[in-house]
Amino acid sequence: MNNLILPTKNTWCPGCGNFGIQRALGEAINKTDKNRTVLVTGIGCHGKMADYLNINSVYALHGRAIPVAEGVKMGNGDLQVVCCVGDGDTYNEGISHLLHAAKRNSDITVLVHDNRVFALTVNQPTLTSPKGFVSTTTPKGKKEEALNPLEVMLSVGATFVARSFAGKPEHLERIILEGMRHPGFSFIEILQPCVAWYSTMEIYNERAYEMEKEFLPLAEAKEKAQEWDYNNGERIPLGIFYKKEKEGFDKQLEKSFFVDTEKILEKSK
Repeated sequence: MNNLILPTKNTWCPGCGNFGIQRALGEAINKTDKNRTVLVTGIGCHGKMADYLNINSVYALHGRAIPVAEGVKMGNGDLQVVCCVGDGDTYNEGISHLLHAAKRNSDITVLVHDNRVFALTVNQPTLTSPKGFVSTTTPKGKKEEALNPLEVMLSVGATFVARSFAGKPEHLERIILEGMRHPGFSFIEILQPCVAWYSTMEIYNERAYEMEKEFLPLAEAKEKAQEWDYNNGERIPLGIFYKKEKEGFDKQLEKSFFVDTEKILEKSK
């Protein structure tokens, strides 16, 4: 039973993909230690997750949720830090923070609520909106190709790269739980239909499938990530594309701190 969902008035649109994410995230946290879990959210529809789940939480500035989450983890390495961000929030506004966190292998779990549109500000394209996307700022259609975030994460060295779908809460719960238990940077792309501005539920229900093979070798993971490029592709793979054990950034800092402290104390004698 998901006992983390608060009775607070919910302002998400009826049918919003965030409800599926809320359910999956709440169930995953219930299976870990909720008392040492901290949720950091950005600005956007996804950010309301901090209002609707009864756990320790922090609101960050637009595009700045990831460095705040890293700071929380570095401040107390015993905490389990989950970061909910949106595609506009983190791919457009804060992509440099995403890249650096993945590269340095910060021990946080990043859940990207990707509805492929700036929804809260009423329909502008994001980096994952498809080419031709008609919006308030692209009335004649978006001219750019979409970004493939999985390719980017695999290229910069993320040690856990996965994709799930808000319409498959059981699958999403399993992926989130795996990501939270991974000792290092976990990137989980969540396809989250926006019923108000970009309703993709039918497309995802038809095309999304769960991969039989997970933890692919890096070269295979990159190839699999190209099966759907956010513009084209008849099938959309879901699952864990890549997973690698590597010491997290906070552990490296911790070791460095103790070594430097010992040197200072030795010199002071």
